[in-house]
Amino acid sequence: MSIQYLSNESGQVTAVQFPIEEWEKLKKIYPNIGALDFSLPEWQKEILDKRMQVLTDEPGRIKPLSELMTELEK
Repeated sequence: MSIQYLSNESGQVTAVQFPIEEWEKLKKIYPNIGALDFSLPEWQKEILDKRMQVLTDEPGRIKPLSELMTELEK
């Protein structure tokens, strides 16, 4: 399958493009795929924004996953 990645002027990938034949195959396997809505409700965005702000304000709160796993094993 030939996949193309689209990026913005900052180089961040913003979309993926693939052949229409592959899209048709996916639609046969997942008939409702075109109706899927991947957007988050506004209340979830607000919660995520608050959590991200806490991490920005207090970067020391970010710990490696390995540290969490060690703590959980105790």
